[in-house]
Amino acid sequence: MTSLVREIPAAPSAIALMHFSNRLTFETDCSDVYGSQQADEVDFVLVDVRGPLAFERGHVPGAINFPGRLLTAEGLAAYPKTSLFVVYCAGPHCNGANKAAVKLAALGYPVKEMIGGVTGWLDEGFELSVAAAHPAKAPIGCEC
Repeated sequence: MTSLVREIPAAPSAIALMHFSNRLTFETDCSDVYGSQQADEVDFVLVDVRGPLAFERGHVPGAINFPGRLLTAEGLAAYPKTSLFVVYCAGPHCNGANKAAVKLAALGYPVKEMIGGVTGWLDEGFELSVAAAHPAKAPIGCEC
């Protein structure tokens, strides 16, 4: 009897290696971002692509707020084309980070998605930066 897991055979190791290696060129995780921050090795621009209100209510420390709909050549002119952008949104239920990554890549910038977004950051046990004017329990959803 074959399990549901084995019902569709796994890819050959060489193909799996290529697939999973390629995925890592497109994404990073919350733990790697946090670890880079703790080691003072931040060589990327961390971008929260949610709207300003969501950003104020809680965002990853060190992130700038650049709602995806505002990512334009003019808005990014201050950043060299070699700047690596790491984008995130509310979480796996939101595709704002993907939309922002498409815009950044189309503009010629290297980009990775911080998988998990705010939800993943909190799941890892990391703290959010919260503006004093908003209670910590305020919604942190996507406005992108």
